[in-house]
Amino acid sequence: MIPPLEPARGATFDTREYRHALGRFATGITIVTARDAAGRPIGLTVNSFNSVSLDPPLIVWSLAQHSPTRATFEQCSHFAVNVLAHDQEWLSRQFAAKIADRFAGVDCVDGAGGAPLIQGCCAWFECHNQAQYPGGDHVVFLGRVERYARRDAPPLVYHGGRYHHLMD
Repeated sequence: MIPPLEPARGATFDTREYRHALGRFATGITIVTARDAAGRPIGLTVNSFNSVSLDPPLIVWSLAQHSPTRATFEQCSHFAVNVLAHDQEWLSRQFAAKIADRFAGVDCVDGAGGAPLIQGCCAWFECHNQAQYPGGDHVVFLGRVERYARRDAPPLVYHGGRYHHLMD
């Protein structure tokens, strides 16, 4: 039985309940990385990553308008999407925290445009920063995949406000 549906607009729209409804969709966890104009690494935890097209190879992710890294991501030539493996929950938490050096203790190598590639992930996508679009309270980034890699490791998953670990 389908419960009564909530209206999507108007005075009765409950953003907290909307967020809970969105939380019913399981997502992978990524860390999107780049370099700022001075060459310093930047990165943050993102679960809004998705594939757009196979030909050409395009991906999409979004970033809050008020994010302090917004301008850097808008101006960088490349970014990397690091798909976290099941044993990298600590990285997700570290890159989501408001700390000065999110890269402390993180093993990385430089990818396209210098975007850091985090070791131990289950997939990596090195992207040219193709375009950005306004998306309400977020900016939507479109990336053209230049290189990618993967390894056989279960991904870290987020569902219902909690991390989950898939095991094969």
